[in-house]
Amino acid sequence: MNIVEATKADIESIKSLAYVIWHHHYIPIIGIDQVNYMLSKIYDIESLKRQMIEGHKFYMIQDNATDIGFISIVYNENDVLFLNKFYIDTTHQNKGIGGKALVAILKMFPESKAMRLQVNRKNYKSINFYFKMGFVIEEVADFDIGDGYLMEDFVMVLTIR
Repeated sequence: MNIVEATKADIESIKSLAYVIWHHHYIPIIGIDQVNYMLSKIYDIESLKRQMIEGHKFYMIQDNATDIGFISIVYNENDVLFLNKFYIDTTHQNKGIGGKALVAILKMFPESKAMRLQVNRKNYKSINFYFKMGFVIEEVADFDIGDGYLMEDFVMVLTIR
């Protein structure tokens, strides 16, 4: 496994991975309509370019030089990382890659005090992974994302130092 910082040249790969992963993982959790709505809002080419310009740091997770996932981090002035996106293709899950990738990202930001994330409250597999990595639930929150859709999430935090 290797992690490399993504560039605009990787946007198409990020989009393709997101569409495959989301359709496989999220349809049972939030339904096809919300999956398609969120993909169109978050993962279209222009949105991904805008996120990069706005300071989202994207990293490609690779196995033998093949993109198998991606991570997006937003770093704020309080030395807190926000894990905005963390996805690994389902055919590469349950091999320890997620844990290694998360540890590698944390090492890239040694000055960080904490890492925060949001995860759907019905996304049990991911929640259990984050618990295993040392995260705790900080709050329960609903986020209106438009067109009558909500993200019904746990906000989780990992204290680093």
